[in-house]
Amino acid sequence: MMRRVLLCLMFVVSVLSVFAQTEKPNYATAIGKLKKYYNNSLPDSLFAMFAPAVKTSLPLDKTKELISSMHAQIGNLKQTTFAKYMSTAGVYKAEYENATLFINLSLNGYNQIDGLYFREYKEEKPTGANVPALIAAPSSPAISDPSLTESPFTLKTLAGTLSGTLTTPKNATGKIPVVLIIAGSGPTDRNCNSSLGSKTDAFKYLAEGLGKAGIASLRYDKRGVGQSTTSQKEKDTKFSDMSDDAGSVIVKLQEDDRFSKVIVLGHSEGSLVGMIACYSAENLAGFISVAGPGRTADVIIAEQMKSAPPSVAMEFKTIVDSLKKGKTTPKVDPALYALARPSVQPYLMSAIFIDPARVIKKIKLPVLIIQGNNDMQVSVLDAELLKKAKSEATLKIIDGMNHVLKQAPTDRAGNMATYNDPSLPVKPELITAIVDFIKGLKSK
Repeated sequence: MMRRVLLCLMFVVSVLSVFAQTEKPNYATAIGKLKKYYNNSLPDSLFAMFAPAVKTSLPLDKTKELISSMHAQIGNLKQTTFAKYMSTAGVYKAEYENATLFINLSLNGYNQIDGLYFREYKEEKPTGANVPALIAAPSSPAISDPSLTESPFTLKTLAGTLSGTLTTPKNATGKIPVVLIIAGSGPTDRNCNSSLGSKTDAFKYLAEGLGKAGIASLRYDKRGVGQSTTSQKEKDTKFSDMSDDAGSVIVKLQEDDRFSKVIVLGHSEGSLVGMIACYSAENLAGFISVAGPGRTADVIIAEQMKSAPPSVAMEFKTIVDSLKKGKTTPKVDPALYALARPSVQPYLMSAIFIDPARVIKKIKLPVLIIQGNNDMQVSVLDAELLKKAKSEATLKIIDGMNHVLKQAPTDRAGNMATYNDPSLPVKPELITAIVDFIKGLKSK
């Protein structure tokens, strides 16, 4: 769905570091079974190979849809050839009847598939499209700081159940502020880790920093991600569903007598989700946009697509042009499947017309806009556009911070490396800016 868009594009333009090794027997067995089950249209057997986290991210019905769609577009898998290992994943050249792709396959200690994605095949080191179809997000340990307490959060909605983590200072006296952290684009969980393969723990670090400053926080898995469930089919999901979920969590926090005021913080696409939720909610204390887009999604994605192969960029533009006319595209290039497959296009259609600058202008709350100047996905221009629309907002540009809120170099390979280094904390200036903003707010 659309919440995958910007993170998918991050992978489209990424440069991957690899190192060669010999193929391990368990990987040879797994890729052989994958080929067999795919060619014989046995989604149940393929699904049985998945680790629990992958089964959650890609239920059986979606596994069936994936196999059916790939068969229709690129045919049977004729041959797989081991190429190398990339981090913990085995990389295979996969020759289908109508296309050649790379398959990245990762196994856990039980030889279950805990990571699987497809990307464009290139003879040389890939610098173009690299769009994952699915991969499980690794779990993160709880915050170990003895001064903080973490407790599970569960909220039942009409569409399913939202699951999250509430972090509070252990020795808090009286009511304290609470920050609702809304995750960004892609299948991103409560810790800012993605089932597309990145592991940052950024929101966990953020919760820890806020807790040490006497501020509680709630971070949650979006519907259909991590431990949050949904009964809604992907093709029926709209952008408004995300803001409805955030609004329900806001109400739950406002009903909690432990908290003096509720502040909404949205990261990346979560910024726009948060804006809309704030516009509809009452008695909020403030809104914080972190790396939030200031332009419509189609404009930002088209900008990111400049680094993708021209044919991929052109096809995506054609799909978006059709969506703007209210029409979906039933057949898409496999390289765009994760981003714009038919079942996700209705979500895209519901989101591409929303202008963040217009929405933030309507929010009647104190607003803080934070942006890193080494962000490869959302630019300083976006933050400036939000500030222009909401002139009374506070704008904070953090030097050296990238999209996952870490100190990062300007070169793409070095910047991307931080997306998979959970040992790196978030920028201290980020926490300072948020804490200072909250301390200056009035209680609601």
